[in-house]
Amino acid sequence: MYREIINDLKRWKTKANRKPLLLSGVRQCGKTYIVNEFAKENFESYVYVNFEESKSMSGIFEYDFDVKRIITELERVVKVKIVPGKTLVFFDEIQECPRAITSLKYFCENMKDLHLICAGSLLGVALKKEKISFPVGKVNRLQLYPMNFKEFVIANGREDLIDVLGTWPVDRPVPELYAVPMKNLLKEFYVVGGMPEAVQTWIETHDIEDVEEIQSEILKDYADDFSKHAPVSDVPKIRWIWDSVPVQLAKENNKFVFSHVKEGKRSAELEDALQWLKDAGLIIQTHLAEKPELPLSGVAEKTYFKVYMSDVGLLRYRSGLSAKTIMEETGLFVRFKGALAENYVLNELVSIGKEPYFWRSGNSAEIDFIYEDSGEIVPVEVKSADNTQAKSYKQFCSKYKSRLGLKLSTKNIAENLCGETKTYSLPLYLAWNIDYYFAQ
Repeated sequence: MYREIINDLKRWKTKANRKPLLLSGVRQCGKTYIVNEFAKENFESYVYVNFEESKSMSGIFEYDFDVKRIITELERVVKVKIVPGKTLVFFDEIQECPRAITSLKYFCENMKDLHLICAGSLLGVALKKEKISFPVGKVNRLQLYPMNFKEFVIANGREDLIDVLGTWPVDRPVPELYAVPMKNLLKEFYVVGGMPEAVQTWIETHDIEDVEEIQSEILKDYADDFSKHAPVSDVPKIRWIWDSVPVQLAKENNKFVFSHVKEGKRSAELEDALQWLKDAGLIIQTHLAEKPELPLSGVAEKTYFKVYMSDVGLLRYRSGLSAKTIMEETGLFVRFKGALAENYVLNELVSIGKEPYFWRSGNSAEIDFIYEDSGEIVPVEVKSADNTQAKSYKQFCSKYKSRLGLKLSTKNIAENLCGETKTYSLPLYLAWNIDYYFAQ
């Protein structure tokens, strides 16, 4: 299946100052698959080492960090001649071999021509738990997320819709010829999400029970990771927080409240467990920036935040929301419909390299997301229906005079002014294409 990160991998391959590449991402988001495909298309030979499956391979790194010796011993084991410039070497689940992580420094310094990629699903967790010596400044880094909506559409055989809408003019309404299939695909995306195995299953069977079986297995694997890799004392806390995320997202004021996780528990007792989930890539936090200034990271309230899931399909499944409810949009599906739309937009923003925060003033005014872009602050209002009359958005634009802003809803495409802010109103199914419009 098409993944946009393949273009980043190709750029890395030809960089003059290339370093070993560390590819991060939540478990089962497709890291191994995409590197395998990249190797097939761009290299003459390929060496794959999975330290989780082949623990004995760690022995190659135990003696010293002489990279020539390491490569020679690796060649003997895998029976493949490793030729810098022609061979891709892939160390998968590298967190299982701490010395292999340390060796990246020496590969960077002493074997610059070698194309070396490393990946680890729980690398963020392992680095803190094991106190591994990380080769700061000696690696390039890429993050792989679950499939975004654009990738989902292409996987479903509708690349033609992406081609047409990729340069769609803002002054021309999108006709039903294109809008209807995109709206239907977005509903399917809310149900299936972007975990590659779930997407592939949906494409092959279009059977939601088959998809939910995959989603259930993925969630069980995540739960197993809690027990295997988290400190024993934190495992119950991690489970409490993990179970609390869908519930807190569905609230009217969806600020994450520690006291709602478990009665009698305070933030000091649960913060480490929350951080574990974040390090594992299972959740994404957005922090309050009540007085937005650049950089937003400098004014963010670290104790006031929201928590989202890294995949909207898993959020839907964990919430017990049926596919039928989403596809038919029944009248009872109102509040959580907003939560799904918000989580979806957050995932889309993150997948195109944005770092979202949110803005709130008092108890009534709130902007779902704000982010920095080329020295400016961009407000993003998300509506799950076609009502785009947002007092909070007007208040924000009036006060902070952003040059560009964005409203995402079920309404058709349009452009207007909100005070001095040029505002693009885009259908939710075009969230992947916001940079195109902002570049106009």
